[in-house]
Amino acid sequence: MTFKELGVSEEIIKGLKEMGIEHPTKIQEAAIPVLTEGIVDFVGQAQTGTGKTAAFGLPLLAQIDPSNEEIQALILAPTRELGQQIARQIFKFTKYTDKVFTEAVYGGEKIDIQIARLNRPTQIVVATPGRLIDLIKRKAIDIRKIKTLILDEADEMLSMGFKKDLSTILEMTASKERNVWLFSATMPQELNEIINKYVNKNARRVAIDKQDAVNTGIEHQYVSGDDNSKLDTLAYFLKSMGKKRGIIFTKTKTAARTLSKQLIAKNYEVGLLEGDMLQKDRDKVMRAFKNENLRLLVSTDVAARGIDVANLAFVVHYQLPDQTEYYTHRSGRTARAGKTGISLALVNQYERRQITQLERTLGIKFTQIR
Repeated sequence: MTFKELGVSEEIIKGLKEMGIEHPTKIQEAAIPVLTEGIVDFVGQAQTGTGKTAAFGLPLLAQIDPSNEEIQALILAPTRELGQQIARQIFKFTKYTDKVFTEAVYGGEKIDIQIARLNRPTQIVVATPGRLIDLIKRKAIDIRKIKTLILDEADEMLSMGFKKDLSTILEMTASKERNVWLFSATMPQELNEIINKYVNKNARRVAIDKQDAVNTGIEHQYVSGDDNSKLDTLAYFLKSMGKKRGIIFTKTKTAARTLSKQLIAKNYEVGLLEGDMLQKDRDKVMRAFKNENLRLLVSTDVAARGIDVANLAFVVHYQLPDQTEYYTHRSGRTARAGKTGISLALVNQYERRQITQLERTLGIKFTQIR
């Protein structure tokens, strides 16, 4: 299908072409016609990197009245990075349309600066749940009249501890005229509880590649050995990848710091992301990585949430995560936008059982490498 067949306006299609977006993805084909129907609740399940921002962003823009300067829509995202990315994309979509004003609000930036920006005409707000609650408490934002509430990467928001904040926001915006559009890579029980309570029971549901909880463009591999040989195995793999770029995941901050130092000692261009970093240091690392000044990123699960960097060839699990959902989100950093990639797990004899469990739970197949 084409975007024109999906009912997307010529002006927006022109903007999409400039962004290199020519053909709709599966989630866009499934969501856009439904979300342009009017008042409709929607639950969409699709893995990361499948074009969810356009899937909800394009129908949302079709609803916005540019002449009305009030907030008409609210998009919730788990992290500052994802919030900024969504706001940027919506801005690019509207290059050739009437001006629609979008503001992104999040922790890590002075709240007074964001309050000043919200005093300007604003039709769409993209927010992290915690910062939004802070703004509501200060009476700096009124979300009670919004027509559309979008939850992007809803499972991530729950795993980050935002359940109470999400419930508060859903309660505050509850009205018969309000749409809820929820997008998630996985559907944990906690998320189903929120859907059952706050989303219309007749909501339209779409699951893309449900039998493949993880992107089918990803080749899953593992190397089995002892912990002492992991660094050498990693170095061998990185050498085999030439100049290709990727992210290496650890479970703990200590492991991430140690590994980044070890790789720097081996003359790799490495950036470190871990939960205790200051936001300005985190932003500096992400800028360097996105600008391709760094080849590798070593990261913990928490620090990597919301990262979207194009053309990453691989993800390495230096330590396997404790939760299946984390494997899905880690792996989804590669093979984005229809490309292919490698997800390599370095496992010891005890972690080998986790590989079997991941295969069974996610319906994927790992290949053992040497």
